[in-house]
Amino acid sequence: MAHNIVHFAIHADDVERARRFYEAVFGWRFEAWGPPGFYNVTTGTDDRPGIHGALHGRQEALSGAGIRGFTCTVAVDDLTATGNRIVDNGGTITHGPMEIPTVGTVPHFLDTEGNELAAMVYDTEMFGQ
Repeated sequence: MAHNIVHFAIHADDVERARRFYEAVFGWRFEAWGPPGFYNVTTGTDDRPGIHGALHGRQEALSGAGIRGFTCTVAVDDLTATGNRIVDNGGTITHGPMEIPTVGTVPHFLDTEGNELAAMVYDTEMFGQ
């Protein structure tokens, strides 16, 4: 059995602010589902659907012991344009970009909710992006 990541969850203090951020930066689509403030996230197209995700409120604020999660990497075509959209929409570049030989170039950033992510321009067709 493969142990692929099949889902991710973005935990947010301000769900609507986080939704606007990801729509503007990556063009992700959000569909309200389940309890109030919970969205299913579509990251890809019908041909390349990407990983299934969710966006919802944190059970406990980040200032306390709220879930910060782990770093997910998003495949992008243009680091400069992506970096500009991140900053323009309230995110913060925390470090990079760093070149990883034979893999690609990656900066790390924080979204509007303090979650760390990475954006990668891959050198080769890796990870099915």
